[in-house]
Amino acid sequence: MKSAAEANRHLLCLNAKDMLKSYIPVLIWLPQYNYGSFFQDLLAGFTVGLTEIPQGIAYAIVAGLPSHYGLYSGFMGCFIYFILGSAKDINIGPTAIMALMIQPHVGTMGPAGAVLITFLSGLIIFICGLFQLGFIVNFFSYPIIAGFTTAAALNIASSQIKSLFGIAGKSDSFLAAWVALFKHIGEARLWDTLLGCFTIIFLVIAKEIRRYGTLKRRPEWTSRRNTIGICIYLFSLASNAIAVIIASAMAYCFAQQGYQPFKLTGNVDGGLPNFTLPSFSTTYNGTYYSFTDMMENYGALVIFCPLIAILEHIAIAKAFSKGKTLNASQELIALGFSNIMSSFVQSMPVTGSFTRTAINNASGARTPACGIITGAMVLLALGFLTSTFQYIPKASLAGVIVVAMYYLCNFQAFMMMWKSKKMDLVPLTATLFFCLLINLEYGILIGIAINMTFVLYASARPKLDLEEHLPNVYMIKPKTGLYYTAAEYFREFILQNCLTEKSTVVIDGRYIGNIDSTVAKSLSTLNEELKLRDQKLLFWNFKDSVKDTCIGVNGTLSSILVDGELQEVLEKTE
Repeated sequence: MKSAAEANRHLLCLNAKDMLKSYIPVLIWLPQYNYGSFFQDLLAGFTVGLTEIPQGIAYAIVAGLPSHYGLYSGFMGCFIYFILGSAKDINIGPTAIMALMIQPHVGTMGPAGAVLITFLSGLIIFICGLFQLGFIVNFFSYPIIAGFTTAAALNIASSQIKSLFGIAGKSDSFLAAWVALFKHIGEARLWDTLLGCFTIIFLVIAKEIRRYGTLKRRPEWTSRRNTIGICIYLFSLASNAIAVIIASAMAYCFAQQGYQPFKLTGNVDGGLPNFTLPSFSTTYNGTYYSFTDMMENYGALVIFCPLIAILEHIAIAKAFSKGKTLNASQELIALGFSNIMSSFVQSMPVTGSFTRTAINNASGARTPACGIITGAMVLLALGFLTSTFQYIPKASLAGVIVVAMYYLCNFQAFMMMWKSKKMDLVPLTATLFFCLLINLEYGILIGIAINMTFVLYASARPKLDLEEHLPNVYMIKPKTGLYYTAAEYFREFILQNCLTEKSTVVIDGRYIGNIDSTVAKSLSTLNEELKLRDQKLLFWNFKDSVKDTCIGVNGTLSSILVDGELQEVLEKTE
């Protein structure tokens, strides 16, 4: 008896350990961690850090926040994902799409509006992970995702056009940005324009030469040429940081000579952020916003901010899973907790970054420990380098954003859908169009509605085969399950196409996996209508679950539910 109790306790202990490991993945890989993995993670984390610092500042500007908020967003997510994350390559931090989504609300409520939505989004995502609700991303089809991503990229790039040319002011929407550009094109500053254009050219060249980078891609190279290729590849990976550093050095040198040819980012508050609860009310520009007021101001953003964060993160995690099983629920837990904790350090919403995740992967990251290195670099930048950030030209940051958005646009989706299924161009184009002309939240809602209309129409018009096996015998073969949207269409199809008197109508149910009560009621009505026309109705080879639904609606239908060889069945019913 004692040994059995000990065995039970041991089993419970093992189950508890397994459960703990499933929720805290670092407990699985950390015991096997070695120096080789550390040096690989060190390289990857350092390389990503060089990209995250300028991107964080740039995305804070997109969101309308002070520059240091972008850096605040760049370290806590990395530290949390180190403990809770299950994918080795993922980098969590600020992204362009998240910045664009909160931009109008930051303009209304200030930085507190960004921090609170970070907390609320994290809470929602965390709860979704606990309740395993990751399936909600299935409602976003590829045309919707492609249209939304492209629209967001075009919107963000357009918002940087004025900074690229050194024109004062900012525009919050796609059309307003281009209207303002053409209206104020005469105010463009020569040196800002040249710097912005050269930044774009430099970054495009750096990204295009990346394909010459590794021995794996060029196995015929000699060892020396492979070393050169790797150097080129690493140069390409760090190109964002290099572009910003060169531009900042130029601005600094000019400043020492008393010149300021470029518009600069300005002072960036140094030091580490305070660890504190997000504000549930705020006063901005003389207006007080209670929690209720802030929630009303957010509107649909409370739903769409976490939803888009989930979509972006899971899509990236799947893209870099390399055939491995992805624990989507654990990823949501990690993402949600990252946002919750990030809100305590005054962060904007964070999610997986495709650009930085790709750099992690290309740099050979072995574990999520690379995020510790990236986060440490951001903290060091906050602590010691913020005085140098004031010399970053706005035009160079605008160039970095424009190039990043260009590569985020999914224009090839149009050609792919034209070649494969042209109807998919409708939700793709609608999502793109309305996201640009209205806003991202309503644009994606309209896209989903249009896409779901196609799905509902397909379910309302299922494929039906009509065959005449024997004289006066009609065979109807539905190819899918039947639901309420198809009930009336199915009944009318039979009444209009099976007109011979004293005939038998056989419905082949082998492919009908499921029906609902509306369809069962319609079949019962059909049976009565065919009797009035002196015709018989037989339900042949229906599954047990379908039979139960039919009998539950009308018990008399059990007499026409038949199985076996069709010829024998017909002879028995004569």
